Amino acid sequence: MRGTPGAQRGVYAIEFAFVFLAFFGLVYATLCYGIALTLRMGLQHAAEEGARAALRYQKVAGTAVPLPQQQLQLRRAQAAAVAASRVNGWFATAPVVVAQICQSGTDDCATPTCGAEWAQRCQIRVTVTASGIDRMLPSMNFAMPATLAGQASMLLDGRTP
Repeated sequence: MRGTPGAQRGVYAIEFAFVFLAFFGLVYATLCYGIALTLRMGLQHAAEEGARAALRYQKVAGTAVPLPQQQLQLRRAQAAAVAASRVNGWFATAPVVVAQICQSGTDDCATPTCGAEWAQRCQIRVTVTASGIDRMLPSMNFAMPATLAGQASMLLDGRTP
């Protein structure tokens, strides 16, 4: 009932092909996940560093104490600059960094009025978005997301130094 050894020779090749494809798929998926997770954590870290930078008061040349609105804009600009400096050189295209100061509890980011009172608190939101991630690995780019983003927010108050 058993076949001859010569008749079984092709079965081993087919079995090897299936095992190789399954193993290669597993290794490739692990590699893609590791790269995406590492890049995502880097973007998150950059956003967090930008939000922390907004906690430091900024100085304006020629004035002793900047106006509250001017201080908020300087802090927003500092947050964006720090977040952008943390991700320089990682990607083929530069990530987009957006830093907004919004009224806490709402999405009003146009003209927030921040103050020292709890009801007047504001928060800074720093978002770092990188696109073109799916083109990083050759041929099988369907396994990578097209964009990754890191976002951080931190409460600010309107007190002056």
